[in-house]
Amino acid sequence: MKKSIVGLKELRENINAYIKEVEKGKSFIVARKSKPVFKISPADEEDGWENIVDFTKIKSGGVKIKDILSRI
Repeated sequence: MKKSIVGLKELRENINAYIKEVEKGKSFIVARKSKPVFKISPADEEDGWENIVDFTKIKSGGVKIKDILSRI
């Protein structure tokens, strides 16, 4: 997987383009003032992410958080 360096300002100004690239599997090192600050990479199953509940399947557009919290 190819890694590229991107400036923080560039990332902020074009976040949607970078999100699309990350979804395709690309990783980026984000730099501020020419120093690496953090890495953006695709999340995969090994990272511990899993869907517990997809609230859009319960109601189109999702469910309001206050409705969920009132039932707990």
